[in-house]
Order: sequence, then structure tokens, then C-alpha cells
Amino acid sequence: QAELVESGGGLVQPGGSLTLSCVASGMIVSNYSMGWYLQPPGKPLHLVATSPKTGTTYYIDSVKERFTVSRDNDKNIVYLKMNSLESEDSGVYYCYMAGVWGQGTQVTVSS
Repeated sequence: QAELVESGGGLVQPGGSLTLSCVASGMIVSNYSMGWYLQPPGKPLHLVATSPKTGTTYYIDSVKERFTVSRDNDKNIVYLKMNSLESEDSGVYYCYMAGVWGQGTQVTVSS
């Protein structure tokens, strides 16, 4: 059964960095496009970035130049590297691939 498991969230000060991981099992990440999503506290879920199977990753304007999606196909993991974090980046981050959602990982940006 396909499954995605996120990790790497935590509490970080504004301006800090975190790298989230999305480990896939039961599916091969190199075969699929995927997305990272954020649900801020009290707000709806929204797209952060989409990474196609091949080609250019799309980022929403608010995270461009700060966030980077990368893949380790050997380990079957997709990463979201987040730099220069802002309070507005806080919330639960989810990865999505091939109809499967991960359970989410909490990111809190606060001093």
C-alpha cells in the first residue's frame, strides 16, 4: 500500500531554516509529480510547490527564492528546503503524490 511520511518540522526562529522530508513507500517518486501543501492555523490548505516528474518546479510567489524542492530517487524521498522562514510559513506541511497524502508535519516560525 502506498504511503507518504513527512518529517523535519519543528520550531524555528524567523529567518531560520528547516528541511522537510517526504518518504515514499509503495510507490517510486521518480515516476510521479508531487506537491507540497501548507495548512496555516485556522486557514485552508494551499499549495506551496509542485514538482513535476521532469521539468521545472513551480513555487507560489511567497516562497520563491526561499524554498527548494529536491528529490533523492535512490532513497525515494522528496525534500522541501525552507530558508529565511517567516511567521506566515507556519502551519502543517503535507506532501501529496499519486492520490496519496502524508500525515503532515508541523512547522512553527516564532521568536
